[in-house]
Amino acid sequence: MPFCLNRRLRCCQGLYRLAEYRMAQEPQATDWPDLPLAAWADTCATLHLWTQVVGKIRLAHAPMTNHWWQVPLYVTSRGLTTSPMPHGARSFQIDFDFIDHCLEIRTSDGATETIPLLPRSVAGFHAEIMGRLRGLGLETRIWTMPVEIPDAIPFEHDRDHASYDREYAHRFWRILVQTDRVCTRFRSGFQGKVSPVHFFWGSFDLAVTRFSGRPAPPLNSASPQLGAWVMREAYSHEVSSCGFWPGNGGFGEAAFYSYAYPEPPGFAGAAVGPGAASYNQELGQFILPYEAVRRAASPDACLMEFLRGTYAAAADLGRWDRPALERAGSDFA
Repeated sequence: MPFCLNRRLRCCQGLYRLAEYRMAQEPQATDWPDLPLAAWADTCATLHLWTQVVGKIRLAHAPMTNHWWQVPLYVTSRGLTTSPMPHGARSFQIDFDFIDHCLEIRTSDGATETIPLLPRSVAGFHAEIMGRLRGLGLETRIWTMPVEIPDAIPFEHDRDHASYDREYAHRFWRILVQTDRVCTRFRSGFQGKVSPVHFFWGSFDLAVTRFSGRPAPPLNSASPQLGAWVMREAYSHEVSSCGFWPGNGGFGEAAFYSYAYPEPPGFAGAAVGPGAASYNQELGQFILPYEAVRRAASPDACLMEFLRGTYAAAADLGRWDRPALERAGSDFA
């Protein structure tokens, strides 16, 4: 075979393999699993409370950061993590693993404790993790009253919530992975102050927040077992915030949301895509049902349209200095 033809053939084969590789890396609709709330409502409620136990351990150890950014959890390639927390000269972290379905406590001196995730009461989970921490020399005191949940029961007395469905916990985490990925891309288009992609265990949602740079008026709304001063710290500056939550707390279905604080005049009536998105007057937020994203030809594009459109409405109507805040040439501003 002539040399040039052979080289061309090898080049074509290489390009074909590269195309195959890129196609394999492209997100697929199957990456966004079905998550009807009714099918896992009991597991959702229990897991929410388990994450609050772990989140409050982080709150007890992590030094204060603006807007309470020291307390959320973070999505990992296996579940959720506290990230490292200080304990004297040591550090430790707690990880939910939704592949092997266990909770791991790891310390900077090499010690590890593993707790299986299986149906057990919140009281049992709380007692188990606190006992494991004591055994590692990581004695921790927390306020055991759940927050942002009406009619809550202190952890050590809650034997009502005791469900764990491995399949649906895994599905929920898979959605968090995809949402974290898209929100991280969306975050990249902003060069002003912007939060990491946080999992807030109080409200059980994944969120990313952009800031205008201006102070906000004091927030006067309240949340169960959460002082007004907590909320005022969280919303001390103007924000456009968006994220995902599974629909617990009365909404009834998984959804993406976006809101602005303070909400600028005209925001509720802004034209925002995609077509399934709408402003929910009761919540004071734009809502995009998760099912609309999951069933879209391109879930990524559908969600990104919602994130970009709601942010643009908040920023334009709120008169943010967009040229100064957005990264020039970014597709995700």
